[in-house]
Amino acid sequence: MKVLVTGGAGFIGTNLIKGLVNEGYNIISIDNYSTGYKTNHVDGVKYIEFDIRNIKDYSAWGEFDVVYHLAALARIQPSFKTPIETFEINTNGTLLIAEYCAKNNIPLFYAGSSSHHSGKFKNPYTFSKDIGEEIIHLYQQHYGLKASIARFYNVYGPHHLKEGAYCTVIGKWETAYENKKPLTVYGSGEKRRDFTHVNDIINALILINKKQAWGHIFELGRGKNYSINEVADMYSTDITYEADKPGEAQITLCTDTLAKEILGWEAKINIEDYISNYIYTKQ
Repeated sequence: MKVLVTGGAGFIGTNLIKGLVNEGYNIISIDNYSTGYKTNHVDGVKYIEFDIRNIKDYSAWGEFDVVYHLAALARIQPSFKTPIETFEINTNGTLLIAEYCAKNNIPLFYAGSSSHHSGKFKNPYTFSKDIGEEIIHLYQQHYGLKASIARFYNVYGPHHLKEGAYCTVIGKWETAYENKKPLTVYGSGEKRRDFTHVNDIINALILINKKQAWGHIFELGRGKNYSINEVADMYSTDITYEADKPGEAQITLCTDTLAKEILGWEAKINIEDYISNYIYTKQ
């Protein structure tokens, strides 16, 4: 089976490719390396440096059995500063790949976001990802696109970014912990998040293709949330507080069971265990 992964040198893309390699798939990655790294490359995978905004036809790299579309500018706060670029990549790039997959009868997986539940106008990032979902629905309804969407909840784990504007809170805190600096919490720290390990996410993405579970929206979360203060306290280190950030939801929590019903999937890895193991390795 030949698989195309957009954003294959990024956080989730790298973990997905490792999982697909273990399944014996032949993989092509497309990435512009704006947030991905060449140090993430996996042996045996063909990596192509290109921007999805400029690709109308992927056929030059072969015929694909499935496409995993992960390429995106994926954080809320940077999207306020770069709304046009965020929209162009997350929306126009999705439009082009939906057109390509529909024309060539290739199943398409689209990476959505749990920020959908806070409202599409909450920030430019959420708006762009929601429009991406609507593009998928449009092409399903009118152009016969075979596709499924999965919304991710606060993903963390190997290869998450640890520096720069696009890194996750867990990545930022790991950098602070390793540099013996306080963890920064924005606002009161009482926002609650459903943290989901990337390995659990990857298991679901592979199952979607294996079971040919197209035509669905899957919510992929651990199903348990914690306040930011509770998670910061797990590091047993100093904490500093700064002004709250705009555009973020107060609570994320996955309560949907469709992934369990259709895929037989449940997230299993706990954030407490992850942090405990991380701290153990740094001692």
